[in-house]
Order: sequence, then structure tokens, then C-alpha cells
Amino acid sequence: MTLVQAETTAVRRPTAGKRRLGVPKTVLNGLSVLIGIGVWWGFAVSGFDIPAPPAVAERAVELIADGTLAEDAAASLVRVFTGFALGVLLAVPVGFLMGWYPPVRALVEPWIQFFRTIPPLAIIPLAIVLMGIEETPKIFVIFLASFLSCVIATLQGVVNVDRTLLNAARVLGAGDRVIFARVVIPASSPFILVGMRVGLGSSWATLVAAELIAAQQGLGYRMQSAQLYYDLPTIFVGLISIGVLGLAMDRLLLLAERRLTSWQETR
Repeated sequence: MTLVQAETTAVRRPTAGKRRLGVPKTVLNGLSVLIGIGVWWGFAVSGFDIPAPPAVAERAVELIADGTLAEDAAASLVRVFTGFALGVLLAVPVGFLMGWYPPVRALVEPWIQFFRTIPPLAIIPLAIVLMGIEETPKIFVIFLASFLSCVIATLQGVVNVDRTLLNAARVLGAGDRVIFARVVIPASSPFILVGMRVGLGSSWATLVAAELIAAQQGLGYRMQSAQLYYDLPTIFVGLISIGVLGLAMDRLLLLAERRLTSWQETR
């Protein structure tokens, strides 16, 4: 058990062992989905120029039957996962270096903040010129979106480590390597995981624009093609597919967060 975990678990909650009575979360989630569909259906029958749920479901069945939806979803998933994974793999060590070594932070942070003010979508013209129109620029734009979100979260996690924990570890004779491994990493892991969730959302948000770059498959590409023919059901199928896939990946990250930070007190 790390020093952070020991200190946290030493504090007992006054309500430990008591179960809160109420409606199960899964029931509330299902009710929320039904309410959302009902509101959508209400707008559709009230004269708003949007397709009703049955029309979208019918179009989804057609796209599933001919394999189009599966191919588009697979292409988009590969792009998002690759860009997101590369962004996280680079952001975490860079964030640790910036947080642990003030000179590194002074050198790198201005550039991080500079690029944060530039929307990843604005990088697309430059990415096309430098990288062509294959998969590389699409993945790069998604990578940039996830990297910038995650590196800031990691930096904040390191600089916000309680100095009492650091001083206590030094008093106990721990060196910098042990302190970093047993105190800093566990204490900053909640920040990193939140940054990963934000970065994942940014990756999906950037997907549609990334697939503007001469894509032949993908959910974003399919939606952009559908708008040329005013094919609203297909656009809705794409939107819902992106939302469902993004939500599923976010739930997996949330599960990992709960497993890795189970020592942390939460509400």
C-alpha cells in the first residue's frame, strides 16, 4: 500500500457500512434514455425538421444490414483509438516531467498553452500540406486533441500532490525515486484518469473534422456525405453511433478509474 493510500484509508467515513436507499442507478439511466427519446419524438411530431425515432431506426437497420455502419464504425474507432492512445502515451510522461522538474515546466508549458489556444481543427490545412491525405493527418489531429487535454491534467495532478505527504516520505528516509513511485504517481492518478476522459471526448469531437481529409469510410465521412443529399436519418444514425461508442469507451475508462483509485474517498 502506498503512503497516499495508507493515509486515505486511515480516515473512516462516518456513514461507512450504511446503504443509501433509493432508486437503482441503472433504472435512472434507463428512465433518462426513455425521456430523451420521448423529447426527441415530441420535437419531431411538433413540426421541427428532424426525423422521428422510427425513421432513424429503420435507416440504422438498413446500414447494419448492408455492412456500411459496421465498416464506418470500425474505421472511426481505429482512428480515435490510435490518436487517443498516442496522445495519452506521450502526455503522461511529459506531464510528469513538467510537474516534477520546474525547469522543464518553464521550458515546455508556454508551448503547451500556446497550442491549447489553437483549435485542433485549425491544424488540418497544415497537416494536409505536411502529411498528405492518408491516415496520418487524421490520426495526428485526433492525437493533438487528446494530448493537450491529458498533459495539462497530468501536470496539475503532480503539482497538486499534498506537500505533507512528500515531507512525511522524506522524513521516513525515502529518496526521490521512491517518493515519485509511491506518492506522486498514486496521488496524481485521479487527475490523469480524468484527463484521459476529457481527452477521449476531445478525440471524438475532432473525429468528424478529421474525416474531412479525403476519407472514404468513417462515421464522420458518412454524415458529411449524407448532408449533401439532406439525408437526415443517416446523419442521426451517425450522431447516435458516435455518442454510443464514445459513451462505451468513457464507461470503460470510468471503470478503470474506480479500480485504480479505489483507495480514494468519493461520494
